[in-house]
Amino acid sequence: MSFDVLTMGRAGVDVYPLRTGVGLADVTSFGKYLGGSPTNVAVAAARHGHSAAVITKTGADPFGHFVRTALDGYGVDSRFVGTSDIAPTPVTFCEIFPPDDFPLYFYRLPKAPDLDIRPDELDFDAIGTARILWVTGTGLSEEPSRAATLAALRHRAASSTTVFDLDWRPMFWRDPAKARAYYAETLRHTTVAVGNLDECEVATGEREPYAAAEALLAAGVALAVVKQGPKGVLAMDRDGSTAEIPPVPVDVVNGLGAGDAFGGALCHGLLSGWDTERTVSFANAAGALVAGRLACSEAMPTGAEVEAKLREAAGHAPPVPRPTRGAEPGGLR
Repeated sequence: MSFDVLTMGRAGVDVYPLRTGVGLADVTSFGKYLGGSPTNVAVAAARHGHSAAVITKTGADPFGHFVRTALDGYGVDSRFVGTSDIAPTPVTFCEIFPPDDFPLYFYRLPKAPDLDIRPDELDFDAIGTARILWVTGTGLSEEPSRAATLAALRHRAASSTTVFDLDWRPMFWRDPAKARAYYAETLRHTTVAVGNLDECEVATGEREPYAAAEALLAAGVALAVVKQGPKGVLAMDRDGSTAEIPPVPVDVVNGLGAGDAFGGALCHGLLSGWDTERTVSFANAAGALVAGRLACSEAMPTGAEVEAKLREAAGHAPPVPRPTRGAEPGGLR
């Protein structure tokens, strides 16, 4: 079958404390959730009614079974979830100190199974026919995942909508200084780039939002989306159209899933043929909704919930910006 959204990259288990404002050393109860940014994006897209699947790998362990079962439960096709014997399924713990502090602890070393995706294992028919292919910067951090990601992109040859989530995680790179060259190669084969200011700086050397967006366009994409946290989102098209979307007011519970909700909603807007302003406004509201909820995958909103949030936001005056980390879709994920 042909999928509306096919994502590629991280999958694992998120373990969240059921008590906020307390460090992990003092937490006694946790919730277990499906995790991994591209996996959550696929879940978010499915919540908007789209057929979605994930190309990834887990370990040969009970958590790998959990990943597949959870994907099926969310309506995301798990046929491309392979098994690797290099390591157990990754687990990620977080601490929750609202509104702006959400430390993450990744258990992915020495190398996670989702970085063991190999080019000769890819279903190029599915990759070529997917309406949207979503790849991430983390997928470029190790071989053979790097080669597999680039092979998938070259197969599509930027002829269809291909989204590059810049997804900068320096702890996953053996030599972070090499990242920009791989990002540049990836941008040549993608049509949409999405990232926060830190990620844009890694990809282009530019941190000022307009300069970063222009640099992404110059690198080859047709749409650049620059997430600015409490300052909202800047989107710029190749034809020169620009949209500046203000932040949506939200009482932050956990900012970690906001970017993934943003991604799934962005895919929905692109698939729906909306203009840039409507697409990014919708994505921005979806991210705000999830920032006000505890989990990531389980918290992904429906289209009706996002539209209700947009109507609610329209009745509020713009909030006074404040420095936050993770409170808005431009934050951690």
